[in-house]
Amino acid sequence: MAFDGIVIANLVHDLKHKLEGGKINKIAQPEKDELLLTIKNNRETLRLSLSASASLPLAYFTETNKPGPMTAPNFCMLLRKHIGTGRIVSVAQPGLERILEFTIEHLDELGDLRRKRLIVELMGKHSNIIFCKEDGTILDSIKHISAQVSSVREVLPGRPYFIPQTVEKADPLTVTEEVFTALMRSTPAPVQKALYQKLTGISPVIGTELCHLSSIDGDRSANELSDAELCHLYHMLSLMMDDVKNGRFTPNIVYHGGEPVEFASVPLSCLKGEGYTAKEFSTVSALLDVYYSQKSVLTRIRQKSSDLRRIVQTALERNYKKYDLQLKQLKDTEKRDKYKVYGELLTTYGYELAGGEKELKCLNYYTDEEIKIPLDPQLSAQENSQKYFSKYNKLKRTHEAMTEMLTETRQEIDHLESISAALDIAIKEEDLVPIKEELTEFGFIKKKNTGGKKAKITSRPYHYLSSDGFHIYVGKNNYQNEEVTFKIAGGGDWWFHAKGIPGSHVIVKTEGRELPDRAFEEAGAIAAWYSKGRGNEKVEIDYIQRRHVKKAAGGAPGFVIYHTNYSLMAVPALKLKEV
Repeated sequence: MAFDGIVIANLVHDLKHKLEGGKINKIAQPEKDELLLTIKNNRETLRLSLSASASLPLAYFTETNKPGPMTAPNFCMLLRKHIGTGRIVSVAQPGLERILEFTIEHLDELGDLRRKRLIVELMGKHSNIIFCKEDGTILDSIKHISAQVSSVREVLPGRPYFIPQTVEKADPLTVTEEVFTALMRSTPAPVQKALYQKLTGISPVIGTELCHLSSIDGDRSANELSDAELCHLYHMLSLMMDDVKNGRFTPNIVYHGGEPVEFASVPLSCLKGEGYTAKEFSTVSALLDVYYSQKSVLTRIRQKSSDLRRIVQTALERNYKKYDLQLKQLKDTEKRDKYKVYGELLTTYGYELAGGEKELKCLNYYTDEEIKIPLDPQLSAQENSQKYFSKYNKLKRTHEAMTEMLTETRQEIDHLESISAALDIAIKEEDLVPIKEELTEFGFIKKKNTGGKKAKITSRPYHYLSSDGFHIYVGKNNYQNEEVTFKIAGGGDWWFHAKGIPGSHVIVKTEGRELPDRAFEEAGAIAAWYSKGRGNEKVEIDYIQRRHVKKAAGGAPGFVIYHTNYSLMAVPALKLKEV
């Protein structure tokens, strides 16, 4: 997820082609740290979004026209005054810095031709959009940075603009092998870390990629590399920079399962293997639009489900504590049988006591060993015996009650963990509705008076088609698990589930045909993916024909029992497309 110098170079390559010579038609500021420029060029209208958000700095073409506020902010008004009808002369990137620089030509109040610079710094929390004169004097910025905020550089009207150099880094586009070697030898940091610490515009994922291409362990100290290894590493860097200089980019998103995990403008061969797929795009703007829209969906659903997650987590923590306490109380009942033996032995040998003894030594006829039984000297043998029988009966009742309570608490924990797993795989707001209904039904959420009306449930199970044409159904929550298992599946269909951990029920419809090995493997991978074991390298999957799966009596929805199942080891992956 690195908006690094190479991605910026890719973006500049696209912007130069589309924007240079274009005329600015409209400037809007829909958010306090975001600009939306409408530009006309070659009979084409383009919208360029520029965001200096600390959490999500971006620059890309968009089809969405976000409306601005009724009263335009001062920064937006200043831009409209100076470059509202300006022409974009050039788009540039200094070195491999995470900076876009637009040179814009316009007419001033006297009709003279002037040039201004709009500089977009895409540097995480230090991101900014700065408007300057041609000589670099700052006219204004979307964020004002005073000396009290930063001792490195002030960003205020009238101050000179410069790129802050808080850490000495080399430009990878121009660095020589001698300088590169010296930089690597000067740091004990791991190689992949040293690359992005010592070179401008290199992100951690590019550092990892360069190590992978050079067949070097990225965790090794950079100053331990041999001359041959450093030479090979520099050669890989040079080849990558040649592609950047010549505009040879491969914008791509890497997915793990169905979730976007990384993007770059060069192929990421370090992220390949089971569960990983890469999708290439014609432009980096198209990539950014898709990547961040998909990421925002996942972020939004996490936010929407936060209340439900908190309810589930609170209930789980309470039950974990209760379970531990009940286990301790159950352990305390383990000595009950000892008290029963004491009582029986006292009944047998009590006649030997004269009274006032503090213990009885006798033969334990259960073990054929001598035993010492503590006595209360104030009580008779019969009274001591009754005392031990009373203790035994009390602990026996406690044991029976605790065993039952432990079973109930464990069932509730399993139920809540299954709901937590359903929240993890929810990707749409409609997927949260049945989960909330279940939490309400089982008393985790207080019921509201809705006049007898139930929330409309539109969420449906996932539906995939295997490589061999078999239909695969996956429950997103406990209600859907029950649906796919006992309504969609027939007795001869195959049922899959991660062994011993919360996860989705996965059904493969056979339609009377024999399932090939590949279908079993694909269904197993899906069952592993939609389980709490998603982050593991491999997950054990139980599978069995549906006719052998029975609903657990009195259990929560989606809880089943089965015997004599088969097992396979599956790598969590989602390679099939949803139908």
